[in-house]
Amino acid sequence: MEHLLFAAYLVGFSWLVTRVKFFTRSGLTPSQLVILFLLKVMAGIFYGWIGVYYGEMAQMIDTWAYHVESMQEYAMLKAHPLSFFTSLFHTTYEGGYTNFLTTHNSWWNDVKGNFLIKIMAVFNLFSFGHYYINVIFYSFITLFGPMAFYRVMQDVFGGRKFPLLAACFLLPSFLYWTSGLHKEGLIFLGLSLMIYHFYFGFKEGRFPVYRVLLILLGFCLVLILRNFLIFTFLPPLVAWVLARKLPVRPLYTFLGVLALFLVFFFNARYLHPKLDLPLATSIKQREFLRLGGGSAVNVNLLQPTPASFLANAPQALSLTLVRPYPSDVRHLLSLAAATEVVLLILAFITFLLWRRETPMLTPFLLFLLFLSFGVLMMIGYTVNILGAIVRYRSIILPLLFAPMAACIDWDRIGRLVRRAS
Repeated sequence: MEHLLFAAYLVGFSWLVTRVKFFTRSGLTPSQLVILFLLKVMAGIFYGWIGVYYGEMAQMIDTWAYHVESMQEYAMLKAHPLSFFTSLFHTTYEGGYTNFLTTHNSWWNDVKGNFLIKIMAVFNLFSFGHYYINVIFYSFITLFGPMAFYRVMQDVFGGRKFPLLAACFLLPSFLYWTSGLHKEGLIFLGLSLMIYHFYFGFKEGRFPVYRVLLILLGFCLVLILRNFLIFTFLPPLVAWVLARKLPVRPLYTFLGVLALFLVFFFNARYLHPKLDLPLATSIKQREFLRLGGGSAVNVNLLQPTPASFLANAPQALSLTLVRPYPSDVRHLLSLAAATEVVLLILAFITFLLWRRETPMLTPFLLFLLFLSFGVLMMIGYTVNILGAIVRYRSIILPLLFAPMAACIDWDRIGRLVRRAS
């Protein structure tokens, strides 16, 4: 019965992706839409399989733990539907909802897992508790994220269909981590909703109600599932808005906003003690250090001072941009991640050598660049577990590599290849 239900849902949703206007307006053919959807489903199934056979070794047990807890929530949903929804907002912690930046005794720390479990419990209504059928539902919902970003990139660059397809949908770690039943797919959906509707809102010069509501939906998804991303999203957004208005080079505007944000970051505690952002960052690093794990690496201890953040910056960038090294390989996933790093470095070199004459320092592209590096730096400062680093950074890779893929002169490379052959 499970297999028949899986096949029925797979066929049904494969048909649906060819009918949803948001997908069809991307310019992709029905066959291409179905292929992208099926690739996400396959990646999600592989994700679940890895969780079964390599769970503890590859730190992949969370997805099945969420599934088990979702079955309990599924029972609550059927028996007490009102309690099912209201329990998400219940807290017994002494600080209530105030411990925004802490990871212990914090509703904000618990809600990211509880929210995902609630979503999976709703899936269970239609899948009757079958994990791999839930993958189909999740793949359909999270397909809206890369599709939204792809449509923005198409509008920015135009005519670069296949390089953008590869960069927006098919980067290996991005496809893998955003297709599995975990948080990354919904986080990228939240980021993409905000990027898509800010971009087209600015372009059209208006923000109708539906656009504002979808921006708020994206904001809430990111706030609930990975709240620190809000701190890395807002400064580039402010710079993007100002760069469109001020009569100075956009780069100067972004650097100025970044400087002001850094001043705020290191001095916000004087406004309120709970806004000690450097201390919260250093505590977060210590919590990851205590976790250990097979892919943990030694790092310098981060102190809540500007000097320590500056000294640790090269280490942070190294962790997020070029790890894992080949010497870090311990299992299938780390081998895939190390291989991807090599391929992405080669793509960056290709971009430097064979770039088309395309403006790169526009306000929007600077927004993507500053947002990406802000997230990468935050990950590098706090996380020392390579498996977690690969997962966390996966949602940023399309933001970095889609503009590069669009700006590489593929025609010139093709001519060089033909001459060499």
